[in-house]
Order: sequence, then C-alpha cells, then structure tokens
Amino acid sequence: MNERFAVDVIGQDKVGSYRADKPVSKVLVADDHESVRNGVRELIKTERAFEVCGEATDGREAVEKARQLKPDIVVIDVSMPELNGIEATRQIVKDDASAEVLVLTVYESEQIVDEILNAGARGYLLKSDVAYDLLFAIASLSQHRPFFTSKVASMVLQGYLENSARSGGCNVSALTSREREVVQLLAEGKSNKEVAVIQGIEVKTAETHRANLMRKLGLHSVCDLVHYAVRNQIIEA
Repeated sequence: MNERFAVDVIGQDKVGSYRADKPVSKVLVADDHESVRNGVRELIKTERAFEVCGEATDGREAVEKARQLKPDIVVIDVSMPELNGIEATRQIVKDDASAEVLVLTVYESEQIVDEILNAGARGYLLKSDVAYDLLFAIASLSQHRPFFTSKVASMVLQGYLENSARSGGCNVSALTSREREVVQLLAEGKSNKEVAVIQGIEVKTAETHRANLMRKLGLHSVCDLVHYAVRNQIIEA
C-alpha cells in the first residue's frame, strides 16, 4: 500500500467512525475564488457527517459569518482581500474559542505555519492536497485533533515556533490586531480615508495608525510597507 493510498484509507475510516457517534458538524467555507469554494463545498457534500452552513468571499465576511452562524469548523484561505485568512482566524478564535479553523494555502514555509498557529488555527492544508485530505482534515478537527498536511508536519514536530524570532525587524505577531489590518489595507493601496471608512474610525486616527506603524516597523515608504506585507504573507505578491 503506497503512502497516498494509506492516508486516504485512514481518512475514510476516521470520517466513518466519526459519523457513527457524533452530530453533523457545521462548516463555514471562506475563499475569494468561487472555483475553490465550489470544489470544497462539493467534497464536503459527499460526507454526511458534515454540512456547509455558509460561505464567505473575504476575511472580513468570514468573521461576520462565523459570528452569525457559529460553525464548528471554518475552512479558510490565507490570501484574501481586505482581511487575510490569518488575521480573520485570530478574530474568529477570539470570538469563539471552540471553533476549529482549517487554513488552506499554497504556501509551504515555517514562517506561515508559525503565523497560522499563533493565530489559533489547528489545521493546515495545502491546496494541492485538498482533493485527498480535506475530509480527513475536517474529521480530525471535528474531534478537536490537529491536522497538518504531510509536507509540513515535520516542521511542527521540530518545534519551529521557538525560532520565530530569527527574522530581523518587528515580527508580525508583535503587531496588534488593528495594526495588522491597517498594514494589509495600506499595502493593498487604500488611502487613509478609505482605511478610516473600513475601520470605522476618524481619518485623523487612521493617519496616526499609519505613522505609528511605519515607525514601529522601521519603514520609510509605502513601497517598504508593501514589501513587508508580502514577506510576511499579509498580502500576495
């Protein structure tokens, strides 16, 4: 039995045993690409233990839908407009500590795994593995057991979190939730006025946040801010 098939069999067994003695788990799917949402939804529909209770097209909507729908599991993309999946995860877990979050990503790096775990997610799945491992991952999280795609499991076992301070400058995890949101909005090209509207704050306050961020991060221009956001997976390159 090859490794891929072994994983599939184990996954089917886990899902089957879960279905026998547990209530249906509600799943919220958040991704800005309709094709990805459709694919994830169709996979989930094949397993009676789970049901899709809602969908979101960006991180901010995911946070709001999670508050309204109280899903057991949130399947969320890392890279989304306005509010990325990592920051959305922080807010979802803060609102409901019992919610399990499975992060979907094309990225495979210690840094992003670090950020995902610090945000409160307990599941990490590469998009290339979704067809094989999505149901297995959801079943694991439904039982409050973590799931990591095989390619990054060794990173977790080696305790990479202890080394998160290796990168120079201010680490993303040192920023407040509001600061991370402002970094993303500014890096996406939003003006101070647009940031103020989205955040529900005064323009003057948005200007102050921007100045404080630039100073805290040791940055000198919007270009520097964009590079910082890309390096730290806050926005896509």
